[in-house]
Amino acid sequence: MISRSTILKQMLNGLMRRYQERVPDVQAIINAMVAEEIIQKPEDIDNDHIAFRTLGVPNLGIPSIEKIFLHLGYEKRDSYNFPEKKLNAYWYSPPEEFLPRIFISELRVNELSENAQQIIRKYTNQIESDPVDKLDMNNPVALDHFMHGGLWPIPTLSEYSRLRDESEYAAWVIYNRYYLNHFTISIHNLKEGYNTIPLFNSFLEKNGFKLNDAGGKIKTSADGLLHQSATVAHMIDATFAEGDVHPIPGSYVEFAERKMLPQFEGQGNEYSNRSHRREGFEAANANRIFESTYRSQTE
Repeated sequence: MISRSTILKQMLNGLMRRYQERVPDVQAIINAMVAEEIIQKPEDIDNDHIAFRTLGVPNLGIPSIEKIFLHLGYEKRDSYNFPEKKLNAYWYSPPEEFLPRIFISELRVNELSENAQQIIRKYTNQIESDPVDKLDMNNPVALDHFMHGGLWPIPTLSEYSRLRDESEYAAWVIYNRYYLNHFTISIHNLKEGYNTIPLFNSFLEKNGFKLNDAGGKIKTSADGLLHQSATVAHMIDATFAEGDVHPIPGSYVEFAERKMLPQFEGQGNEYSNRSHRREGFEAANANRIFESTYRSQTE
């Protein structure tokens, strides 16, 4: 029988493969890192976390999608609230240290206008039971297909546009569904000269990558131990239900620098695993990073 660890790795590989195909910045950043000799090969990158967006409606949302990761050994950790964007979120720690953390956010659909709720429920009400309950969660191919499959029909451009005017998060999810929203390079594990967010941002901008500047290009936690930045989402040509083709934001790349905890600071390389660094996430940072797919950044 295939092990849980193997199932998880195969599913994550499938997610990353499709994500790279759709987000040119991923390979372009990796190529630039190799050319600069920051890394020798893509496998040298430590993936800090990957993120998913979903809708808080019956049979979907965090309670549904998290079942996959809990089954595969992830542990549910802290919750986060984003009042302005009407979002909830949780992060999940991996069963093995080298695997990425998971960050799942969910739109509180019932806080939107009646019109926006009607548009969303037009599509999601077609899902009459939790689709994860029908999955063979020991089949990595089935899991990979599910995470990229169509849980509901593709929307019309007019409905997408109406949602976008009220909630850009809602519009992103109604078209992209569970598509991988971003992966995150652990900057602190890179070689000296590139292992802080300011240094790595300079490298990115030197190579022509556009950074999310919402709240500043560097997002810093209140304790000063978590620094994050992100590219702006690549625009993709989306084909809508009635055949309309329109550019919309796809996914992006994030960067995280987790500082050593005070009790381990300056004690040498033996204190280099995740337990010695700042864990979890920061709502204020994440609030601005969400905007990598917003028109204020993409336009």
